[in-house]
Amino acid sequence: MPERTETDSRKLLRRLQATLAEAGEGQERLDRITNLIADSMKTEVCSVYLFRDADTLELCATEGLNPEAVHQTRMKLGEGLVGRVARSAQPINTADAPSTRGFRYMPETGEEVFSSFLGVPIQRLGEALGVLVVQSKDAREFSEDELYALEVVAMVLAEMAELGAFVGEGEALQQRHLNQVMMRGSVAQEGVAAGQIWLHEPRVVVTNPVSDDPDAERLRLQEAVQDLQVSIDDMLRRAKDREQIQVLEAYRMFSKSKGWLRRMEDDIERGLSAEAAVEKEQSLARTRLGTVPDAYLRERLQDLDDLSNRLLRRLTGQGAETGAEMPENPILVARSIGPAELLDYGRSLKGIILEEGSVGSHATIVARALAIPLVINVNRISTEALNGDFVLVDGEQGVVHLRPDDTVKTAFRDKMAMHAKAQERYASIRNQPAQTLCGTEIRLDMNAGLMADLPSLENSGASGVGLFRTELQFLTRSNVPRRGELASLYARVIQAADGKRVCFRTLDIGSDKVLPYMKPQDEPNPALGWRAIRVGLDKPGVMRMQLQALIRAANGGPLTVMFPFIAQLEEFTGARDMLMREIDREAAFGHVLPSELEIGAMLETPSLAFAPKHFFELADFISIGGNDLKQFFFAADRENERVRRRYDTLNTSFLAFIEQIVARCVETETPVSFCGEDAGRPIEALAFAAMGLRSLSMRPASIGPVKHLLRRIDLRDVRSVITEARANGAMTVRPAISQWLRTQS
Repeated sequence: MPERTETDSRKLLRRLQATLAEAGEGQERLDRITNLIADSMKTEVCSVYLFRDADTLELCATEGLNPEAVHQTRMKLGEGLVGRVARSAQPINTADAPSTRGFRYMPETGEEVFSSFLGVPIQRLGEALGVLVVQSKDAREFSEDELYALEVVAMVLAEMAELGAFVGEGEALQQRHLNQVMMRGSVAQEGVAAGQIWLHEPRVVVTNPVSDDPDAERLRLQEAVQDLQVSIDDMLRRAKDREQIQVLEAYRMFSKSKGWLRRMEDDIERGLSAEAAVEKEQSLARTRLGTVPDAYLRERLQDLDDLSNRLLRRLTGQGAETGAEMPENPILVARSIGPAELLDYGRSLKGIILEEGSVGSHATIVARALAIPLVINVNRISTEALNGDFVLVDGEQGVVHLRPDDTVKTAFRDKMAMHAKAQERYASIRNQPAQTLCGTEIRLDMNAGLMADLPSLENSGASGVGLFRTELQFLTRSNVPRRGELASLYARVIQAADGKRVCFRTLDIGSDKVLPYMKPQDEPNPALGWRAIRVGLDKPGVMRMQLQALIRAANGGPLTVMFPFIAQLEEFTGARDMLMREIDREAAFGHVLPSELEIGAMLETPSLAFAPKHFFELADFISIGGNDLKQFFFAADRENERVRRRYDTLNTSFLAFIEQIVARCVETETPVSFCGEDAGRPIEALAFAAMGLRSLSMRPASIGPVKHLLRRIDLRDVRSVITEARANGAMTVRPAISQWLRTQS
C-alpha cells in the first residue's frame, strides 16, 4: 500500500482522536466529526445515522445535507440504501446512488444532487449501532483505501458510543450503560432476586482505539500473542479429555496463524491500537459467523471469537482473567451457558439471566435444581449490562429491571417482602400433611437431579423424591461416567433421603438433552425421535451399566426405578426384562440385592394411555410426565415460545384425558402420580387432585404453595366447579376455578 494512503488514514484517525478529546455535548461531537470526515475525505457530505430503536434509524448529524433534517429524518431497517447497509452489515459503494436498488429519496435532506454514495455499518462485535455515510456530486466509486478508512472510523465511533461519548439530544443519542432499562424474557425458573450483574463472559471495552505509535502497539500485540500461546500450551498439557484437547488445539492453531497476526499488524500500521486491531478482526469473524451455513466452519469461527476475547483481556487488563471478584449478591448474565459451567457457580448465584435458552434446556434444569430464579430469551442483556450494575430479576413475570430507579426498587422490595412472608407461612406447615378439608391426603414429592437438591427434602416438607433425573451426571461431563462413580452417587442420594422413597428415572437423553460426547443425530424432529428408552433399548450398554449401579447403590435396601418415554407395552417389558436380568446377574456374582424393587414407567405419550390392560397390571406404578404429554396432546412444541403457551393445562379435553388415565390405574390398583411443571402450580394441582390424582411431584419450592392451598379446600367443591364449567361448554376450567377461589378467601 502506498505510504501516502497510510499517512492519510493515520492523519484522519489522529484528527478524529483530537476531536473526540475536545469538550462538548454529544451533538456537538457528532457535528464536529461529520465535518472532519467530509473535509479529510474531500466529500461534500458526511452523515451519521443511529438506531433510535431496534427497527428505526435516525439521522443524528450531517455535514452537507439539510441541517433541519437532523433528528427528523428516519427510516426503517432495510429501507433505502442506509437501511440496506444497516440490515446487511455490509458496505454499499456506488457511483450512481439514485439508480441503485433500494434507493429511497428523502426530500427533506436535499440529497438528490449527490451521485456517489459510500455507507458502512457502525457496529461493535456484531451489534449494530448505526450507519456512517459519505456522498459526493461526482459520479465515482470510492477506492478500497477510502472504504477502509471509513470502516476504521466507523469502528472508532462504535467504541466511543460504547463509552458514552455521544450523549445529547435525540432519542438515538441516549447514553448507554447508565439509563434504567426494563427487558422482557421468558420464565424458566420462578422466584425474585436483587443483586449486581456478574457477566459470565465480561465485555471488554476498548478505551484507546487510536494510537500514534505503531511500533509500540505492534510490540504490545506480539507480546500478548506470545503470552496467550504459552497459556494455551500449558492448558493443553493439563487437559485430559479428548473434546477439551480438540478445542485447545484449534486455539493454538489460530494463535499461531501468520495471516491473523499480519492483518492485525496492518491495522496497527494504519492507526489503530493493538486492542482495536484485535477487535476489528473479531468483528469480521462474528459477521461471518452469522452467515456461514457449514457447522464445522461456524465452530472454528466461534473458537476464533473466544481466542480474540482472551487476547483482548490480556491487552486491556479487563475480565475474568484479571482476578475480578464476584459481587456479594451476584446475578449471572450470559448469552448461553452449559450445565457444568452453571454448576461451578453453585448456589452462590441469586439469579440468572440468559439471552438464549429454553424451558427444557440443561441450564434451566440445573437452575431449577439449585432453586435459582432464571429468566431466558432476554434480548441484548449481555451487551446492555456491565459488571456491577444493579438489577432486579422477576422470575414470576419474566421481567428484568436493569439499573432501576427508586420507584421500581421500592415496588420490587414490597414484592420480595410478600414472598418472604409467604415462605414463613409455608414453613409453618412444612411437617403437616397435604390433607384437604374433605379428608383426602395428597402425597407431594419433589423432583431432583443433583446431590445439592437433597437438603430440600427436609426443608420443603416433601414426602420423598418422585423423580431423580439421572442424566445430569452424564450431561455435565465430557465422557461417560464409570459404573463405580454412578453407584457411589446413587448411594449418597439414597442415604441423604434418610429412608424416604427415591424414584430414579433411567437415562433420559435425546431431544433437547444431547450428551457432549454423543454423536448428533440431526433429526428433523428430535422430540419425536431417537431418545430416552429408545436409545436405552437400541444401545443397551449404558443402560445396563446404569441399572447395575442402581442395584449396587441400594445396598440391600429398597430400590425404585422408572423408565422414561414409554410409548407401548413392548418397550416397558423390554426395559423391565433388562433390569430383571441385571438382578439375576448381580445375584450370580453374590452381590446383595434390593430388599424391595419397584419398576414403573413414565406416561408421556398419549399412546400409552391406551395400552393393553396388562401394562397397567405389570407396572408397579405410573408417573404422568406432564411436560411431554401436554406437548404431544396439543401438538405444540414446548420449546417453541410461539405455541407452548397457546394451550392451557386446565383445558377440559386435557383434564378429561387425565381423568381417563386415573380411571385405568384405579381399575388395576396401579399407583399413579403427576410429575412436571404443572404439578407445582397451585390451581393446576388442585384440579389434578379433583380429577382423582393422589400423588404429585414438583420442584421443591412449589410444595409449600401447593400444600397451603390444598389444606384450605374441599375437593368435592372443586369437582363441582369443574363439572359445571364442562356442562357450560367451557374450553378451560381455569376462569371458573379462579373465580371460585376468590370467593373462598
